[in-house]
Amino acid sequence: MESTNLKDILSYIVENLVENPDEVSIEQIEQEDTITLQLKVSESDMGKVIGRQGRIAKEIRTILKASGLKDHKKVLVDILD
Repeated sequence: MESTNLKDILSYIVENLVENPDEVSIEQIEQEDTITLQLKVSESDMGKVIGRQGRIAKEIRTILKASGLKDHKKVLVDILD
């Protein structure tokens, strides 16, 4: 799985969770062995992406970390306010 697909995976997951999918924006920052995905959603959808006690956010990060292993990349997901 190429690193460019990580952004698509995150986009697919988040857009299906939120009520305002048109307000989802993802910026991908690639460094040597790390890919950082910065996620922005509308304030009203923030709770849906984070979930109770951060469970949904943790699962999203787990999926993307697993996806990055094939390319030997560390994947970070930052949920921005």
